[in-house]
Amino acid sequence: MPKPNLSLLPHRLWLAFAALMVVLPLSVLLLSFADIDRELWAHLWEYQLPLLLQHTLYMVLGVSAGVLLLGISTAWLTAMYDFPLRRWFFWALMLPLAIPAYVTAFSLLGVFDYGGVVNVWLRENLGFERGLPDIRNVYGTLIVLSLAFYPYVYLLARNAFSRMGTRATEVGASLGVSPFASFFRIALPMARPWIALGLMLALMETLADFGTVSVFNYDTFTTAIYQAWYGFYSIETAQQLASLLIVFVFVLMVLEQRSRLRQRYTAGGRDAPQQRKTLNGWKKYAATVYCLAILSLAVLIPLAQLLYWAWQSFGDEFNQNLWEHTLNSLLLGMMAAVCAGAAALLLAWSKRRLSNSRFARAAVGIATLGYGIPGAVLAVGIFIPTAAADTWLLQHFSWEEGTASILKGSVTVLVWVYVLRFLAVSFAATDAGLERISPAQEEAARSLGIAGFAVLWRVYLPQLKGALGTGMLMVLVDVMKEMPITLMMRPFDWDTLAVRIYNFTAEGHYQAAALPALLLVASGLLPVILFSKTEK
Repeated sequence: MPKPNLSLLPHRLWLAFAALMVVLPLSVLLLSFADIDRELWAHLWEYQLPLLLQHTLYMVLGVSAGVLLLGISTAWLTAMYDFPLRRWFFWALMLPLAIPAYVTAFSLLGVFDYGGVVNVWLRENLGFERGLPDIRNVYGTLIVLSLAFYPYVYLLARNAFSRMGTRATEVGASLGVSPFASFFRIALPMARPWIALGLMLALMETLADFGTVSVFNYDTFTTAIYQAWYGFYSIETAQQLASLLIVFVFVLMVLEQRSRLRQRYTAGGRDAPQQRKTLNGWKKYAATVYCLAILSLAVLIPLAQLLYWAWQSFGDEFNQNLWEHTLNSLLLGMMAAVCAGAAALLLAWSKRRLSNSRFARAAVGIATLGYGIPGAVLAVGIFIPTAAADTWLLQHFSWEEGTASILKGSVTVLVWVYVLRFLAVSFAATDAGLERISPAQEEAARSLGIAGFAVLWRVYLPQLKGALGTGMLMVLVDVMKEMPITLMMRPFDWDTLAVRIYNFTAEGHYQAAALPALLLVASGLLPVILFSKTEK
C-alpha cells in the first residue's frame, strides 16, 4: 500500500478549511427551521411571502427578458457590423458595470420622476401637467436592473459572435437563409451556452440586489431579510427568509453549471475569422442611435445628473465627513483585497499541487460559491456563529467592564464576510494566471532544493503579480460598492460610501448622495475600462 504524501497535507487542509468557511453559514441558515416563530411566520405568510415570491418571479422573468434583449442585440451589432462609433461602443457598452445599480436607480429617478428635470421641463414649457408615467414601480425597477446587468450577456455573447468564424454564416447564405433568419437559426444556437452563462450571472446579481429595490420601494427577499433583522428584531426569521432565497440562487447555480458543460462547439478544419459587414444608409444611423440610447440611459444620463447634483451640493454640511467615509471604504476594500488575494493564491496553488484532483475541484468550487450568494444571506449566516463565539468568549475570559461583544460588529468579521463573498473574483484571475505557468518550472525549482512555500514565493509569485493585482483590484471595487453586507455587519458609527448613499436615498436626499456616488463610480471606471478594452 503506497504511503500518503505528507507534503500535500497542508494543501488538503487549506482547501478543506476554505470550503468549510462557506459551508458554515449555509448550514446555519438551513438549520434555522428547527426553531420557527409561528406567530411571526403566520404574519409573513399572510401579508408578505406571497408578495415576495411574486416580486421575485417578476424580477427573474423581467430582467431575463431585458438583459437578453439589450445584451444580445448590442453584441450582434458590435461583433458583426461596422457603423459609426462602433469601435467606441465595442468597449463603452461595458461601462454600466462601473456604476452600482442603486446609483443608476436614484440618478434616473432624479431625471424622470415627477419632480425630475424632464417632467419639470415638460410642465413649464409644454404645459404637460401629468408628465411622464411614474417609474417608481416594477417596470422602473426592471428597466434599471436590465440596464445595470446587461453587460454580462453582452460581453460573453460578443465574444461568442466574434469567434464564430465565417463558415457557419456562409453555409447559411449558400442555402438561401437570409441574414435575419441566419441570426436566429445559426448564430444564436451556437452562442447559446455563453448567453446562458451571462444570463445566470445577471440573475444572480439581480437576486442579490438590495439598493435598487430599496430606492424603488420594491420589496424582495433581500429587503425582507433586512427588515426582519432590523424591523422585527428577529434574527431567526431573517435566517429562514435567507434560506428561502438560497433555494433560488442554487437553482440558478445548477443551471449555470449545466450551461458551462455545454459551452463548446466544434468547427471542422480551419476557419477564417469573422468579417464584419458595413451597414449603409439608414441602417448605420439606426445602429448608432440604438447603442447610444442604451449607453445614455445606463451611463451618460446618470453621470450627468450626478455631476449636476454634486456641483450644487459641493461644500454642504452633508459632505463634511465625506473623506472620512471614503477612507473607510478604501481601507475596508484594501484589507479585503489583500486577504482575498492571499486566499486565492493559496487556493490556486493547492489546486495545482493536488493535480486538479476531484477533491481539489470540489473544494475550490465550494470555496468560491460566495460570489453567487447574496450579501444579505452571507451576513445573516455569519452573524449567528459569530454571536455564539462572542457569548462563549465573554463567559470564559475576563474582559474590561462593559464589554458587550468581541467579534460582533468588528472590522475583522466584516472583512471575513467580504472575502467569502468575493473570493471567486480574485481566484478566477489568479487561477487563470497560474494556468499560463508550466508545472515544469516548479519541478525544476524542487530539483534545485527549493521546496514548500519557497516555491510559491520565488517561482510563482513573481510571475503572478499581474493576475493577482487584477483580481485584488476587482475585489477592492466590489467591496466599495457592496451595500447589504456593510449595512448589516459594519462596526458602530463606521460608515462607508455605500452606507452613506443608502442613508441619503432612503430619506429622499438624492442630491446629497451625488458626491459619494461619483466617488464610487470613479473607483469602478478604471478596471472596467481596462477589462472591456480587451478582446478576451
